[in-house]
Amino acid sequence: VQLQASGGGLVQAGGSLRLSCSVFRYNWYAMTWFRQAPGKEREFVAAITWNGDTTIYTDSVKERFAISRDNSRDAIYLQMNSLKPEDTAVYYCAAPVFWSNRPPNIDEIGYWGQGTQVTVSA
Repeated sequence: VQLQASGGGLVQAGGSLRLSCSVFRYNWYAMTWFRQAPGKEREFVAAITWNGDTTIYTDSVKERFAISRDNSRDAIYLQMNSLKPEDTAVYYCAAPVFWSNRPPNIDEIGYWGQGTQVTVSA
């Protein structure tokens, strides 16, 4: 299994970014996005089932972020709108070992991508 995230960058507050994650040999499972801000623990952001019929978000990104997937392209996406400086972090796509209809804990992640930096300026 290989996960490769891309699409990060520098954006002003209120702007948008779209992160992508290429998924090799793992496109029939649930996928998630986590993030880690400087000096903070890695935290859950969003998750999606293997067929995209169910999504879960942490409260701080609801109504602003949208996770989606295109299994025909082996890709997971995170559309981030109305970005805030507190969204600044390294974002990781990650594959949980199972789907439980709740945000996975870090120890429930089987594979991590390498991360992509998102910086939101005030």
